[in-house]
Amino acid sequence: MTQKLIVNGGHDLSGEVTISGAKNSTVALIPASILADSPVTLEGVPNIADVHSLIEILNDMNVKTHFEGTTLTVDPTEMVSVPMPTGKIKSLRASYYFMGALLTKFGQGVVGLPGGCFLGPRPIDQHLKGFRALGATVDNEMGAMYLKTDEDGLQAARVYFDVVSIGATINVMLAAVKAKGRTIIENAAREPEIIDVATLLNNMGAKVRGAGTDIIRIDGVEEMHGCRHTVIPDRIEAGTYLIMAAAKGKDVVIRNVIVEHLESLIAKMEEMGVPLEIGEDYVRITKPEGNLRGVSIKTLPYPGFATDLQQPFTPLLMMAQGESMIVDTIYPKRIKHIPELNRMGAKARVESDVILIEGGTHLEGTEVKASDLRAGACLVVAGLIAEGQMTIDGVDNILRGYDHIVEKLTALGADIYMEESGD
Repeated sequence: MTQKLIVNGGHDLSGEVTISGAKNSTVALIPASILADSPVTLEGVPNIADVHSLIEILNDMNVKTHFEGTTLTVDPTEMVSVPMPTGKIKSLRASYYFMGALLTKFGQGVVGLPGGCFLGPRPIDQHLKGFRALGATVDNEMGAMYLKTDEDGLQAARVYFDVVSIGATINVMLAAVKAKGRTIIENAAREPEIIDVATLLNNMGAKVRGAGTDIIRIDGVEEMHGCRHTVIPDRIEAGTYLIMAAAKGKDVVIRNVIVEHLESLIAKMEEMGVPLEIGEDYVRITKPEGNLRGVSIKTLPYPGFATDLQQPFTPLLMMAQGESMIVDTIYPKRIKHIPELNRMGAKARVESDVILIEGGTHLEGTEVKASDLRAGACLVVAGLIAEGQMTIDGVDNILRGYDHIVEKLTALGADIYMEESGD
């Protein structure tokens, strides 16, 4: 059975929506939790496909898990190291966090090369550079990474990243927490999710300082214990609902947000003329008086405009008056949503990896395919705006990152539902 998402467009949204825990934190927090020698309880865990994939991987390694509501308990006390070359790893890019975690826990690991969304080249060379600096040997054999340390284990080192990488920063943090001495990570990524992972590690007994800056210092410890930890709200989910509210909202309140994580998006929305009321942990959006204005977007590492919001933001620019431009400096090949939107009547083109959008266009519902997670979110936004019925294939990609998206949008007044078909 394959699932399709049906959106009947043109309905105004009103009411409240509560944002779930951050996907990009959770997929690192779960592998990090195996470093404890007693159970770890994570609260605010989103109910998304990636979480279920990670739980299955843990169960394969004899880790006991209990997931109820938004609370996940991970008990690694009887964990065994087993090779994880294929299968679930392929569907999930974040499975690479097991590399750093297994190196620290067992001094060795076999991890399949990561999958996830295809967004052009996304090498893991900076991760491997970090592991090697800490004294690990890394070999790529038959599509799997074989990692091991000698009998002395991992040793602290200075690690300088040639490019800013969230994944590499977190992975080297996981590898360094028990390495002997002080590890210094330079040119580290500064995303809020990195602070969240560091907070969990410190609650487990690690000594990580400087997360959220470009230099992180880690003093190796010998033991780490279980704890309770609450996942930060998902800034990308929050941003996606802000965009939906700006596109079709009459009066929408988005709750459980950390506003400072959304500053670059909010600034662009204000520039477009979206009426925003900013509270301590909420944002309220009401219907604009006149037309929205076109703007230029350039994605950058945090605190710049998030690459993960570039695609969901695109349909909003199509509603605005005038021309808009998007330059994605993180993933220039993140353009697969453009042909799908053009099939709906959009006027957008890609020139040398720059997306050029003619505003004021009328979108019509049609059959489209979500090629990746955020392209899927983009098509949902487009479906809410469009006239007529929209059918979205590739729903699995959307469910990888948006917790209860159908239920949340239905509660706001959208006409959206999942349809199962036997093809």
